[in-house]
Amino acid sequence: MSKSKLKIIFTIVAILVLGTMLVSWINFSHTTLNHMFGMNKSVNPDVKEKYLNYCAGCHGENLQRFDQREWMTSGNDQIAFESIKFGKEEEGMPAFKETFSDDEIMALAKYIRKEVPKDHKKLKPAFLADQVIKTKKQNFTIDTIIAGLDVPWGMEFLPNGDMLISERSGTLYRLHEGELTEMQGLPDILPKGQGGLLDLRLHPEYESNGWFYFAYSEPSNEDPKAGNTAIMRARIEGNKLVDQEKIFDGKPDSRKSYHWGCKLQFDKDGYLWFGIGDRGRREVNPQTLENHNGKIHRIHDDGRIPKDNPFVENPDAMPSIYSYGHRNPQGTTMHPETGDIWITEHGPRGGDELNLIRPGVNYGWPVISYGINYDGTKFTDITHKEGMAQPIIQWTPSIAPCGTTFVTSDRYPGWKNNIMVGSLRFKYLERVELDGNEVVDQEKLLEGIGRVRNVEVGPDGFLYVAAEKPGFIVKLLPVNE
Repeated sequence: MSKSKLKIIFTIVAILVLGTMLVSWINFSHTTLNHMFGMNKSVNPDVKEKYLNYCAGCHGENLQRFDQREWMTSGNDQIAFESIKFGKEEEGMPAFKETFSDDEIMALAKYIRKEVPKDHKKLKPAFLADQVIKTKKQNFTIDTIIAGLDVPWGMEFLPNGDMLISERSGTLYRLHEGELTEMQGLPDILPKGQGGLLDLRLHPEYESNGWFYFAYSEPSNEDPKAGNTAIMRARIEGNKLVDQEKIFDGKPDSRKSYHWGCKLQFDKDGYLWFGIGDRGRREVNPQTLENHNGKIHRIHDDGRIPKDNPFVENPDAMPSIYSYGHRNPQGTTMHPETGDIWITEHGPRGGDELNLIRPGVNYGWPVISYGINYDGTKFTDITHKEGMAQPIIQWTPSIAPCGTTFVTSDRYPGWKNNIMVGSLRFKYLERVELDGNEVVDQEKLLEGIGRVRNVEVGPDGFLYVAAEKPGFIVKLLPVNE
């Protein structure tokens, strides 16, 4: 090999070696400088996620629930750092010194100082543990039960006080003394769009028969990308489900990822009620009795059909149907005195509804509606039609109503027998007061707390509210003077 070729090879090798050394030096210097100045992204790459999981429940998803404080304009991260690390017991602010490292806490402090709204006049006080929230008829404080969830769809309570929590993604948790344990024994679930593991309910005689019920999106045997809403019951042994029995199988299956329903409610006679959405086919499903979609259903606790269901003698109808003409019912609850079933359901752009369910009644979707298409166009010109029921309330613009329950507890004397409705879109809990079947008052509670997915009254008589993305559950503690 000639000297000139050797020289060229030597030069190329030298360039490669020097280039590698230069890249290593740059990376080392960048890492060192970032660490020195607190800018190392590897210290806490998911700082926003930590804020959403641990802080947003009190301070708001968009950092809108902060009092005006000195640290916002001081140019110093240390005040925010110390508040997060050591907490402020007198204000109900917990300490996170055992939860996060100093680097993680400093990253949170920097994130909060950077992202808090610049117009401080728009800030609202945080939901703090000792803060008394005053409303028209009932004052209360808030206690955070669990954070770090995603979409807590269903909540149910075991006799020993443990809470069962369904994550829509397909996980069932048992919460015991602040610790989450994943339950085993679930069936195949299709966590698609608005579907997944949905509502939970114990049998009214759970302590004697042990039956636990849950709704879920079941994948089709013929097409794993299609499915519909199913209901299963099982018994609980430790942290495992046994004796599984599927008692309802919604038909037909669909590849659509939305409008699955499905909240569960037992009534005073032991019947199980639930709704299934129109599964994205409003032009067909809600107004025909030949399938399960767009309907409210009533069945026995083992899946049998009650003999007095309104369409049980119609050979062309699904016998479980109790009412029809529904879009996407995601709240089902029973009036504690009358035993009537009330539901909330999503409209499109406008026209969300609170409905009182009566046998065989057509609730009109999509022939009548107060809503319009999401693109602003109309799909119907009428809101009333003979033979179709009017809602008790219609919400325009849409609040996106989800979990719904009557306040049955004596702990809240100012709210007794009121309906609580979660708003996904506007991130609050709405109180609806009735006189008979007439609405006489409405009030927004917990404004800005997050997308309220569910609300339940626990066996301890307290109201529990679940919000999503970030997911957390709070308890409302009444202040009765």
